[in-house]
Amino acid sequence: MTQELIEGILAAIPLPSVLVDQTERFIAANTEGATLLGPQIIGRHFATILRQPSVTTAIETCLLDRQPRTARHLSNDGAQDTTFEVTLRYVPGVGAVRGGAVLVCFSDITDREQASQMRRDFVANVSHELRTPLTALMGFIETLRGAARNDADARDRFLTIMEGEASRMNRLVGDLLSLNRVESEERVRPKDRINLVDQLQSTIKSLDPLAAAGGTKLRLQAPSIPVEIPADPDQIQQVFTNLIENALKYGGKEVAVVLTVLDRDPALRCPAVRIQVTDDGPGIDPVHLPRLTERFYRADNHRSRELGGTGLGLAIVKHIINRHRGRLRVESDLGQGATFTVILPQ
Repeated sequence: MTQELIEGILAAIPLPSVLVDQTERFIAANTEGATLLGPQIIGRHFATILRQPSVTTAIETCLLDRQPRTARHLSNDGAQDTTFEVTLRYVPGVGAVRGGAVLVCFSDITDREQASQMRRDFVANVSHELRTPLTALMGFIETLRGAARNDADARDRFLTIMEGEASRMNRLVGDLLSLNRVESEERVRPKDRINLVDQLQSTIKSLDPLAAAGGTKLRLQAPSIPVEIPADPDQIQQVFTNLIENALKYGGKEVAVVLTVLDRDPALRCPAVRIQVTDDGPGIDPVHLPRLTERFYRADNHRSRELGGTGLGLAIVKHIINRHRGRLRVESDLGQGATFTVILPQ
C-alpha cells in the first residue's frame, strides 16, 4: 500500500486519525489528526506527542498482540478541556517493511461527558434539597410522638414548621416538573400571539399584594397601545412572575417594569420588545452573574431558602426565553440594585 493511498484513506475518515507503525513512529495523519496533535508529527515517536499513559500503553499493546483497544485522551484547546475516546485497530501490511501499523482514531465525547456530569450533579442537588426538609419532618414527627406528645404549644409550633417544610418540598417538585416540561418543549416555537401589555398588567396585578406586604412600590411603564408578540401566554406569565417576584423579595423599596418596542435588536436581528425589571435593592455581586441561571445556584443561599426559593426559577426562565428565541441579560453591582432584561422577537 503506497503512502499516497494510506493518506487518502485517512483523509476519508471524518475523525482525527493517525497511523503508528512497528517503529513506534507516526507514518500518516489526516488533517483533523494533525490539527489535534500538531502539524509536524510525521516521523516522530508517538510517546513524545501522546504523553498520557493510558493511550501510550494501548498503542504499545496493540502493536504487540494486534487486538483492538480503546483508551481515553484528555486535551485542552486553551478555552476548555476536551475528552476523546481513542479507538485502536491493527492494520496489517503497512508501515516499515510492511510490518503492520495501528490506526488511532479520536472521537470527541466532551458533550456526552458533560451531560453525564450534569445528570450526576442534578441528582445530587435534588437529593440534597429534599433531604433537608425530610430530615426536619422526621425529627419533628419523632419529637411529637415522644417528648412533645402532650405539649400543645410545642405541637402547634412543630406542626407549623412541618407545614413549611412540606410546602417547600411541594414547590421543589412543582418546579422540577415545570422545568422538565419547559425543556421538552424548548425546540417547539410558540404559535399564539399575545398582547404583552395586558400580560404584564395582569402579572403585576397578581403580585400587588406581595408588593404591599413588603412595602415596595411596583410600577409598570408601557406603551398605551397593544404590543403583540408570538408567545405561550402561560410561560410568559411564568417568566415575569418569577422575575418580578424575585425583585420584590430581594430588592429594595421600588421595582420598575419597563416595556420598550425596538425597531430592530442587534442580537436578534429583527424587530423586538425589551422588558426590563429593575429594583433598587442590595444588588448582586458580579461574580455570581454568569451562574445565576444554573439549576440550584443561589447568589445568597441562606436568604433564598428562608424566602422559599428552590434555586430553579431562573433556570426555568432561561429555558422559556430560549424557546421564544429571546435573550436574557442580568446587570447588577453591589449596593446598586439589579436589572433583568428580557428581549423577545416581535
